[in-house]
Amino acid sequence: MSFCCFGKGRSANARDEAEDISAANNVRLFSYNELRSATRNFGAMNKVGGGGFGVVYKGILRDETQVAVKSLSAESSQGVREFLTELDMISNIRHPNLVQLLGCCIEGSSRMLVYEYLENNSLANALLGPKSRRIALDWPRRAGICMGTARGLEFLHEEAEPHIVHRDIKASNVLLDKDLVPKIGDFGLAKLFPDNVTHISTRVAGTMGYLAPEYAQFGQLTKKADIYSFGVLVLEIISGRSSTKAAWGEDLMVLLEWTWKMREEERLLDILDPELEEYPEEEVLRFIKVALFCTQAAAQQRPSMKQVVEMLSNKITFNEKMLTKPGILRNPDHSSKDTGSSSNSSQGHKGKRSTTNTYPNITSSNISSSPLSMTDVEPR
Repeated sequence: MSFCCFGKGRSANARDEAEDISAANNVRLFSYNELRSATRNFGAMNKVGGGGFGVVYKGILRDETQVAVKSLSAESSQGVREFLTELDMISNIRHPNLVQLLGCCIEGSSRMLVYEYLENNSLANALLGPKSRRIALDWPRRAGICMGTARGLEFLHEEAEPHIVHRDIKASNVLLDKDLVPKIGDFGLAKLFPDNVTHISTRVAGTMGYLAPEYAQFGQLTKKADIYSFGVLVLEIISGRSSTKAAWGEDLMVLLEWTWKMREEERLLDILDPELEEYPEEEVLRFIKVALFCTQAAAQQRPSMKQVVEMLSNKITFNEKMLTKPGILRNPDHSSKDTGSSSNSSQGHKGKRSTTNTYPNITSSNISSSPLSMTDVEPR
């Protein structure tokens, strides 16, 4: 099923494209006025999120259905054909851990997507946002969010036809419903891959702190780039710390780098969120190590999402001796004197957070030169 609507200002070709997709797939159409009314004229009080591709508003339709309306930015470079083709793809995606698209509107210069509304907003707000917006997340809930997100990403990579690379897996793109079930949203950056394509060079789009080195530096986009981002996300969920706004130690290490240092010092549990009072130590350590497997510098050494789900579920064991250093992007000129004094952070998870981005420019990377081989996993 696909969704669109169009106005009188569109060309005949655009209308034909929209009508063809609409007629073939029984689309639900939304008018601009309908969505304007639902969002109270796109009022500031109804704004619930935003990013580089648009602003999201909460809306209530005439039948009392709550929706999330994403008004795409006018700067979007997509043509009508690209937009409708993407919608055609998105509309066929159905999974408990993916946000459902309900419809769209293309009217005049406006382009909007209408999604199901998720009561608890994003994981970024629930876990990393201001204290007034945070939600108490015990270990079972955090583990459930990791697992649900992994299953949603596995579906995109392995079961969706054609396979989909999200390109921007991050905390703000993981939404939580009323029961805190995670759902991956924002497919505006998604790319499609037939089975015979191993990677594609493309304009880099994503969020610093989550970008795989090979993607950020060379534009090489594969499923492994998503897996890297997922690994960083897992570390955020476990530590309760942002990968883009925090730094630790005298060298102001980024979250992934600091986690690796804790592993070398056999202090992995030091990265845990201090608010986690009770947790199964063995399971937590397994999740952290899976995250490190996902963020290895050599993309070929990262597991597939199917393997990740099995590793998190403890259905397969993994050879920790095969684990290599993560690929870490940072500014080589970065030091405590140009980012903030060392008094702004201290060793260990009790250190204060720095609000300065520790890697504003991609100028070099610390990438392991380990030989390229697949992650060694063994059936349990």
